[in-house]
Amino acid sequence: MACIFSFLPLVNLSMDIKYITAAEAVKPIKSGQRVFIHGSAAVPMPLVNAMQARYAELTNVELVSVTILGDVDFNQPHLRESFFYNSLFVSAGTRAVANSEYGDYVPIFLSEIPQLFRNNILPPDVALIQVSPPDVHGYCSLGTSVDVARAAVDVAAYVVAQVNPRMPRTHGEGFLHVSKIHAFVWHEAELPVLDYAGDCNETVEKIGVNVASLIDDGATLQLGIGSIPDQVVKNLTNHKNLGLHTEMMSDGVIPLIESGVINNTLKKLNRGRSVTGFLAGTRRLYDFVDDNASVRVMEISYVNDTSIIKQNPKVVAINSAIEIDLTGQVCADSIGTYQYSGIGGQMDFIRGASLSEGGKPIIALPSVTSKGVSRIVPFLKEGAGVVTTRGHVHWVVTEYGLVNLFGRNLKQRAKALINIAHPGHREALEKAYCERFKCLP
Repeated sequence: MACIFSFLPLVNLSMDIKYITAAEAVKPIKSGQRVFIHGSAAVPMPLVNAMQARYAELTNVELVSVTILGDVDFNQPHLRESFFYNSLFVSAGTRAVANSEYGDYVPIFLSEIPQLFRNNILPPDVALIQVSPPDVHGYCSLGTSVDVARAAVDVAAYVVAQVNPRMPRTHGEGFLHVSKIHAFVWHEAELPVLDYAGDCNETVEKIGVNVASLIDDGATLQLGIGSIPDQVVKNLTNHKNLGLHTEMMSDGVIPLIESGVINNTLKKLNRGRSVTGFLAGTRRLYDFVDDNASVRVMEISYVNDTSIIKQNPKVVAINSAIEIDLTGQVCADSIGTYQYSGIGGQMDFIRGASLSEGGKPIIALPSVTSKGVSRIVPFLKEGAGVVTTRGHVHWVVTEYGLVNLFGRNLKQRAKALINIAHPGHREALEKAYCERFKCLP
């Protein structure tokens, strides 16, 4: 898309920053442009709302983002002719529009999204971001979400920033000088909260214990999002010298860092520091990372680079799935043809962990859905996407046990997975096994 903002002046550092309204700040957005929206806990709500309020003036504006948290609705009927939502990772607030004719999903590894921006494949014309207030040297922080936002602001011709004193100032690669921002909107508001403390049940507890049994002292952890990773860390209080190199960081690791269980002393890279691409949790997390030099929030092309991940010792990558077939194919982003989430960083870390000395890539999932449907299945649903191939999968964990599929043939894999399936579904799975492999029942 053509750049039309080259004439816009940057901030004059000899003068105080001029804050304007959100409506004024988004006024330069034109029809046909591509607009990046800062993701996760950093979604700049006032800017998004102000842009949407201009729907009658705009057509064919392409919106790109990863996970969106907060009360933003992209699926309102009056917005459909003005905005096309091109998701790089689908989340609850964008699921409806991404699965409609007014949106879509780009299958891509999280680590490669910055390439879309920097290599002129999906370069944003505009970046709507949320930052911490500038320090005395004129540097704001991208705060909770550096991940793909770093590349977006480096490429976009017009950068609009919501300046929020509630946004933590994080260390790492998220510092952005005010001279790189074209419009400033002051808006103080609490960040979105993710809290899985109330989601724990007996199944999740058992999975947490099973996964924790695979983690050795000195391991480097990558934790996904949700109740299972949070439960895993509760079983690590007696471990020693753990490291943290993860695409996403939440509240669960704070007690381990404060107690010294996670001290990052044995990591080969960023020794003594926890590394993440983005943060999502409660106010406790946001306060914990504020100006905390022991936590580095980095661009996702670095955090999720397998050549970086594998250099750390005993990398344990803990991810989940929607379903897994009897050969080990993992669907983690769709329910049949319905796009539920995205590829994200699962493959980045599954591969990185498998290449790490002593590493363990883990897929952890409940044996059944909330409706009692088996997640271990003879075949993936028609149209389902394979996120982790059967050639990449190693450990699979449910509440009924744990198996390592690495090096096993198809029959051995199927038998192993049946053994950790829900007992109520094993007979049907065994029948499917015999039909597939031509054995006697």
